[in-house]
Amino acid sequence: MFLVYTHKITPRFTYIMKHVFTHMLGVEVKFTTKVEDFIAHSGPKITYCKQALQNEFHIKSNDLLFQQGFDDVEVSVQQWDEVACFFPTNDKSAVPYDIFAASFYLLSRYEEYVPHVKDMHGRYPAKESLAFKNNFLEVPVVDIWVQRLKQAILRRFPEAVFPKKEFSTLSIIDVPCAYTFKKKGVVRSIGGSITDLFNLKFGRVLERYKVLFNITPDPSDNFEKLLWFKKKYNLDTLFFFLVGDYGSFDKNISINNKSFRELIKSVADYSVVSLMASYDSFGNVDVLREERKRLIEIINRPIKRVRLRLARLELPETYKGLVDADFTEDYTMGYVRQVGFRAGTCTPFKFYDLSLEMQTILKVHPICIHDDALRDYGKDKAEAVFYKLYEAVKAVRGEFIAVFSNESMGNYGNERGFRKFYFKVFKKICTEK
Repeated sequence: MFLVYTHKITPRFTYIMKHVFTHMLGVEVKFTTKVEDFIAHSGPKITYCKQALQNEFHIKSNDLLFQQGFDDVEVSVQQWDEVACFFPTNDKSAVPYDIFAASFYLLSRYEEYVPHVKDMHGRYPAKESLAFKNNFLEVPVVDIWVQRLKQAILRRFPEAVFPKKEFSTLSIIDVPCAYTFKKKGVVRSIGGSITDLFNLKFGRVLERYKVLFNITPDPSDNFEKLLWFKKKYNLDTLFFFLVGDYGSFDKNISINNKSFRELIKSVADYSVVSLMASYDSFGNVDVLREERKRLIEIINRPIKRVRLRLARLELPETYKGLVDADFTEDYTMGYVRQVGFRAGTCTPFKFYDLSLEMQTILKVHPICIHDDALRDYGKDKAEAVFYKLYEAVKAVRGEFIAVFSNESMGNYGNERGFRKFYFKVFKKICTEK
């Protein structure tokens, strides 16, 4: 058991210490504010305060973990052996930066609480982030810092034992619209045809009716292929279905459509199915609850996981809403048009609500790749970026999560080629395990 001495035990301090030691390093940790208890402890021990007591394993503390609320925090990013870090310590500290405070800053998404300009969907822009501005968005810095802490501890306490951390890969399939042309009904099909003709998209009109007359398969109907691939290569896969009402950004088939319900049930027979919360559920707990209830009634299983349509995440309100709607796991923490680690980590963590100064029950699974971001790269560069991030997560034994949609693998229009890309990159990493 590790013992950490500090001058003041706060919710922030407890949260980050338990996350680092218990969840990331896999060891038990306890805290004390009594010097005599610290001295009497015979196992590995650390002081986290302004001044070292004697010649112990000491980390000079930043004030962040002992404060309440949020304000503009001055952060100066420097390099720690070619890895970005901040909140420097001093020569008496076992590590040159207060990685506990720095990790808390990133995991809590502290910077998203202070005033900032939102995009058209009310989202926090990646380019506003500390990580983007300082060129470490594509590096899981928190995981690297914790690895270096572990190495420093082992140099001081060689008898310490740390269990091996498990590395995992997860494919997420978003289903914002099950089909491109099928099952839309007469009114939507005719309306879509008129819109395509007005915009001179004659090829799309032809494709629509080839699908409707069963001459060619629907471009977005990739479910059998994806389930076959999942089984063949033993790839952990989650499907997130949108079951919300029709709206400007929610254009899936009606939940009352028998074929759509049967599709969801059939996918749920072979994979985990969860909820893609609709665009219009943003800020509306009642809508979240209703959509969760709909999906539960279809698959007859509990729903604890959720993703937010277009990653429409505003902290802390959105996560409070998810908790109120009885979700316990979120798979939204990432950027849609930018690859990388929004919270600086590839290890799942419990969400800490700065407005309430408390850890919540919501477990956040960080996303590092979204197909919309890959679309901005050329084919060869997209593969290189995918493998680079995969290797970065593998090196720290984190959870590698990449998001694709059934639409992006439709081999139609702007989406052409993503199905082939998906099968190629995941086949390579699955066969190399």
